[in-house]
Amino acid sequence: MPVITLADGSNRSYDSSLTVLDLAHSISRSIAKKTVSAYVDDKLVDLSYVLATDAQVKLITSDDQDGLEVLRHSCAHLLAMAVKELYPSTKLAIGPVIADGFYYDFATDQPISIEDLKKIEKKMHSLAAHNYAIERKELSLDRARELFASNNEDYKLKILEDLSDNEQISCYQQGNFIDLCRGPHVSSTSKLAHFKLTKIAGAYWRGDSDNEMLQRIYGTCWFNKSDLAAYLLRLEEAAKRDHRKIGKQLSWFHTQEEAPGIVFWHPGGFSIYHTIESYLREILVKYDYHEIKTPQILDRSLWERSGHWDKFNDMMFTTNSENRNYAVKPMNCPGHVQIFNQGIKSYKDLPLRLSEFGSCHRNEPSGTLHGLMRVRAFTQDDAHIFCTPEQIQTEVSNFIDLVYKVYADFGFSDILLKLSTRPEQRVGSDAVWDEAEQALEQALDAKQLAWELLPGEGAFYGPKIEFSLKDCLGRIWQCGTIQVDFSMPQRLDATYIDAGGNKQTPVMLHRAILGSFERFIGIVIEHYAGCLPCWLAPTQLAILSITDKQHQFCQQIAQIFKDNNLRATIDLRNEKINFKIRHHSIAKVPYLLIIGDKEVADNSVSVRTRAGKDLGSYTVDDFVAKMRTMVADKILEEIKY
Repeated sequence: MPVITLADGSNRSYDSSLTVLDLAHSISRSIAKKTVSAYVDDKLVDLSYVLATDAQVKLITSDDQDGLEVLRHSCAHLLAMAVKELYPSTKLAIGPVIADGFYYDFATDQPISIEDLKKIEKKMHSLAAHNYAIERKELSLDRARELFASNNEDYKLKILEDLSDNEQISCYQQGNFIDLCRGPHVSSTSKLAHFKLTKIAGAYWRGDSDNEMLQRIYGTCWFNKSDLAAYLLRLEEAAKRDHRKIGKQLSWFHTQEEAPGIVFWHPGGFSIYHTIESYLREILVKYDYHEIKTPQILDRSLWERSGHWDKFNDMMFTTNSENRNYAVKPMNCPGHVQIFNQGIKSYKDLPLRLSEFGSCHRNEPSGTLHGLMRVRAFTQDDAHIFCTPEQIQTEVSNFIDLVYKVYADFGFSDILLKLSTRPEQRVGSDAVWDEAEQALEQALDAKQLAWELLPGEGAFYGPKIEFSLKDCLGRIWQCGTIQVDFSMPQRLDATYIDAGGNKQTPVMLHRAILGSFERFIGIVIEHYAGCLPCWLAPTQLAILSITDKQHQFCQQIAQIFKDNNLRATIDLRNEKINFKIRHHSIAKVPYLLIIGDKEVADNSVSVRTRAGKDLGSYTVDDFVAKMRTMVADKILEEIKY
């Protein structure tokens, strides 16, 4: 007689064993209809899972994110089934769930094109309509090897090679299709009605460029038609906002094959970059950071001592000179420790905050490069805080204030926080980890901030807080982080003298707000669809003459705006004013100043926004004052994007 404890704490007793689906039916028909899977004693299982003993059960429904992931994983199998039927010689690799969807990797003799996706979708709908039961099968490792060897599924056999001989293997079957999988899945293919294949790309087996290239098909799946339609609309909007498209349209930056993953910044784009750098430099001074600059290349021996060589050498660009091996820095932290180590430090010198706009290089696989979002050369808004254990909480608290201030100035108010704690493999004593984790947790709680705990997800050298932004399309971008490091200061011999005259190893806090300039600029461009806030826009105002009679006045007031550190351009072309207005609106200039004879006579400007809103007439001095306030206070009014 199993006793089932539900998520709300209530208990239910049953005369005999029952499945998860039976349990859902015993609660209500409506619950049963929505239930997709369940957590049984923290293990995610199918609806067919048998409850034979006492257990704690949390039903997963179509309202839950976990339910969506089960649905999407099942849809990945439906995709694989359709591809196998259409292209029988295809070999299956892997098909995991990702944010908002899924993908499946295939090895095919016949390349699949974007035009083929409609045909594959049609086959998927046909297979789903057969209402095949999706059944879990458990096999021994030997039996699983026999099964996938008989089907010539080489990649499944490679996956099985990594498993131990006594491990139980699970597969899922629907019709004649069977796939290696841990599950769980929905109960039948009829549940898979609202899906769309979105794109196709190349992907190396196991992400290793030394392995063969596979074809990866991406898709999405939802529980109802309206959610699918809303998502596809978001995709369409995201495509319009693609920072690569906007960057090319506005001539802000480009990349090219001769420098893969490295950005060519044009004047407009570099203006954005420089504005952000100047803004951060100014605000970091207020938070008592000391800006430094460290070498681009360092001897291999330093990277070995810091531990980076063992972990990152495949991603490091290297060079040699006079029989010495060097690496181009993939990160700034070892160089910052070298500056800390110059001269004897006292506890009175701590905390010491060293910041750097550090240019870093990482040899990212070419297939992963993506505009500004994934590059090989990037600049980090990096800083390291050397402090005592007792100072961690205060420093973290101050950093949280700084992060929220910066994000707000860029127009981001929806911030998600995650606290990652000690992994199994780590350095440092449990007592030190306790102190660091408690300091981070207390700093978050003191701010009365909501945060998510990620047990075991910290770095081997210490716990961390991650800060993620939610953009206007609801997409999540992980940007800022603050990490506690017990390891590197010790490995690189960093010490300070405590109040008792003894040598101690400082705690090192790694922290970044933007993450990298390149990626953050890409996020901002997409968030605003290129219509950047006035303080950030490369050109803040355009002065447009109606006839050649106003040329001198336009030049005079342009100089006044420039003298007030405002980025102005003049358009004196012999074109109709509507043509000029359209041109600069498309260029996403925030304010357009229309100058005719009346404006010259009144020493005024007629102002409209890039979105077409008429703001009326201002004296030149009044509009200069308005612009200065807009820029100084990072005001986001009149922004249309």
